[in-house]
Amino acid sequence: MAFIKIQYYKTGYGELILGSYEEKLCLCDWRYRKNRETIDSRIKKFLKSEFVEETSTPVQEAILQLEEYFRRERKEFSIPILLCGTDFQQSVWNELLKIPYGKTETYLGQAKKMKNEKAIRAVASANGANAISIMIPCHRVIGSNGELTGYAGGLPTKKQLLEIETD
Repeated sequence: MAFIKIQYYKTGYGELILGSYEEKLCLCDWRYRKNRETIDSRIKKFLKSEFVEETSTPVQEAILQLEEYFRRERKEFSIPILLCGTDFQQSVWNELLKIPYGKTETYLGQAKKMKNEKAIRAVASANGANAISIMIPCHRVIGSNGELTGYAGGLPTKKQLLEIETD
């Protein structure tokens, strides 16, 4: 049985839990977020596997790329990613990947781009279930009024990530 190799990584923005499965990154999320247990159990169930605290090449590469991002030296990530969610969640996360560095989108705008304006709440919920923070940029989604809205790493962190991308 293959395991999900996880490692904890402290950043200046909060602590992340990173995980890989069969040489793909399947987890890059805020360690102390609400819903931590729900997300971890979804990933374990999806991959029919368990966590083991052990390093891996994708996790090491993710750390290097995240450090470059935090230093404003990287705008795109190039790590193989494994999305662990429903087809709808995966379609929402793939839509997030289309939001360019330094730009923001609203939940309504995201739902419209998915040609399903009525699914705004489901889109927001799927964004909240994103287990690959920063790399799948749910921090770039804001409220229709331009206000920062929920973020697993906390609103101060969301604000800091958006500032990295606009300075």
